Amino acid sequence: MPLSANDHIATSWEHLQGLLFKDTWDGSIGRFRSPFVYRGSRSHLYELDTSLQRLGGHYHELEHHLLRNFRKYARDTTMPAQAASTWDWLALAQHHGLPTRLLDWTYSPYVALHFATDDLDAYHEDGIVWALNYVKAAEHLPARLRQALQQEGSNVFTSELLQPVSSSLRELEVLQAEPYVLFLEPPSLDARIVHQYALFSLMSTAQSVLHDWLADRPELYFRIVIPAKLKWEVRDKLDQANITERVLLPGLGGLSRWLHRHYSPRNNGSPFLDENEMR
Repeated sequence: MPLSANDHIATSWEHLQGLLFKDTWDGSIGRFRSPFVYRGSRSHLYELDTSLQRLGGHYHELEHHLLRNFRKYARDTTMPAQAASTWDWLALAQHHGLPTRLLDWTYSPYVALHFATDDLDAYHEDGIVWALNYVKAAEHLPARLRQALQQEGSNVFTSELLQPVSSSLRELEVLQAEPYVLFLEPPSLDARIVHQYALFSLMSTAQSVLHDWLADRPELYFRIVIPAKLKWEVRDKLDQANITERVLLPGLGGLSRWLHRHYSPRNNGSPFLDENEMR
């Protein structure tokens, strides 16, 4: 998706703060309550295609088989197999790397900013943070799903809320001919999901691409471009604020990733900025 009027380029750390909390004031309650969910990517060229779509080929025909076999062979899961819904299994599969139609989002703009700046190998590229208004997006849901949310007083689904209305991916598709997106809060499978303040987006069909859907509904989103020259400052200040792999990816793996990045030198070991960076 090329840059558009919905894109804002951060010019400084201070400017970035205003962009991250853009349009989050809720005058009806006199509080800051963001209607947005956020997703950070290390490159502004990355779009919102799913891991299932990135398989290529006839990926939509493989979705059922992937999930069926995951359920068949999964062992030692955090959910009783007989009690888990399709949505619990889908969340578990996504969490463990199975190609699915889910996309990861977070309620925290700083968590999204972390994932836009966590890869030092991408510091030559501009990063991106997507902000999607999940409250307004819910207005595009089929009537049955909107009614379920209204009765619950919510804007996003849990598996318990979604299961009685739609118990399968196929049922989601037939609820409405026009594609739509819903947001699903996963069960707290482990500390990672909790710490990342995570939720998933889910398109009604496997072939629907979220960034194409949003392109026709520009009122639902904006994007923040993190220029490559700003990434080091953003990264250092996130580390100072304790937004790190050690916190967001609990365990020895996350600890090691944080330490590796934190102690990596800038500019291939040189502590000095080159002439171009100083401009």
